[in-house]
Amino acid sequence: MRPTNEELRGVPEAFRGRAKEFPKRRVFELMLESRVLEERLIKMSHSSDGYFWIGGPGEEAFNTPLGLLVNKGQGLDHDYLHLHYRSSAILTAMGMPMIDAIRQMASRATDPFTGGRNFINHFAKREWNVVPGSSTIETQYAIAPGTALAQRRHGGEGITIVNGGDAGTAEGDFATCLNWSSRPGRELPILIIVTNNQWGISTPYDQVQGCQYIAQRGAPFGIRWDTLNGNDPEACWNTLSEVTAYIRETRRPFVLEAFVSRLHGHSSSSGAARINDELDCLADFEARLVAEGVLKEGEAAALRHRLEAQALADLETVRQEPEPDPNSIFDHTFA
Repeated sequence: MRPTNEELRGVPEAFRGRAKEFPKRRVFELMLESRVLEERLIKMSHSSDGYFWIGGPGEEAFNTPLGLLVNKGQGLDHDYLHLHYRSSAILTAMGMPMIDAIRQMASRATDPFTGGRNFINHFAKREWNVVPGSSTIETQYAIAPGTALAQRRHGGEGITIVNGGDAGTAEGDFATCLNWSSRPGRELPILIIVTNNQWGISTPYDQVQGCQYIAQRGAPFGIRWDTLNGNDPEACWNTLSEVTAYIRETRRPFVLEAFVSRLHGHSSSSGAARINDELDCLADFEARLVAEGVLKEGEAAALRHRLEAQALADLETVRQEPEPDPNSIFDHTFA
């Protein structure tokens, strides 16, 4: 008999408790850096410094631990990432300096990801196996099994990680990912992530999705699945540690759904205004660390001030950098 939905929920007992000590202070610092970066990018979209913004303020508690747990490097022995446009905190945790995202936002030739040729938060970095991102919704789910298949053939512990939003899972690409990841005897080492902020642009979740948990869709394919509070960075650290250990060792897929907040509008096209009735994972984590004595009163404010000054200085630098040469428009494309 096939396992039931609940029997497939979570990692097997052997993989529980695999997390190393949670680096509270480091995670908070990176979450704050990611937030300051996104706030600077939003300001740029309101001026002549940028043209369009879309990003992930509110998802830092999940994306920061994920970025820290990635086996970063180039080639099949390292993790491949197929990301969508709310993933800046993942790159920040992996070591991306703020100035590189600011370069992309300003469409500068010095943008290391796309040479100033793509939207903000469309990352591509060969040295870190970050596969070029696309603006088309959720196509990364259909593409990701390709690198996972190569890793299955190669062996080792490298895995593929793909993420997207809840609304995009209504696209056929998500089902394609589930199917290709779970073929009997040819299962793939892939972590399929859904960051569920309960919105698809301006359409609420309950007007589109008929299921309680999107991750549970993996069960009919025999894929293990789970959900978690994506606003709790320690819970995210522990769950991601266990899930990635399971995938690395068993070479089988896993679907993980993180419930996160959307603290600003969908993008600058809808105004990117601050939404005040959503839980702010950064403020919540800061209050917890102050209560625990990990942070002193005022310490976070001082760090924010330094990061904001750095982001502004980075912008001043980027303003002096060149835009892409029109003659380079067809570089890195198929003729």
